[in-house]
Amino acid sequence: MDQELLKSNLSGLERKLVVLLNEHKNLKEELKNLKIENQGLKSALKARDEQISSFHNQLKITKIVDNLNPEDGSVLELKKKVDEYIREIDKCIAHLSR
Repeated sequence: MDQELLKSNLSGLERKLVVLLNEHKNLKEELKNLKIENQGLKSALKARDEQISSFHNQLKITKIVDNLNPEDGSVLELKKKVDEYIREIDKCIAHLSR
């Protein structure tokens, strides 16, 4: 009787061990997937932050251009400043496209 009880206990332990190993394997796979998802979300967040920064820069440029008055200076100087701002905007767009 003792031997059958030991065999039964051993068999139960083996089943529990198999269940635990399968659960461990599944949890490792889930952790791997969550890490990949986390990295993707971090990348998306970084891209959004860069986009927001670019929009802030564009807003600043727009405010500066709005405050420039062509009557205060030469039109040529104003054209140069606007061209400079456009180049800066193009750089921001190129940076966001990466």
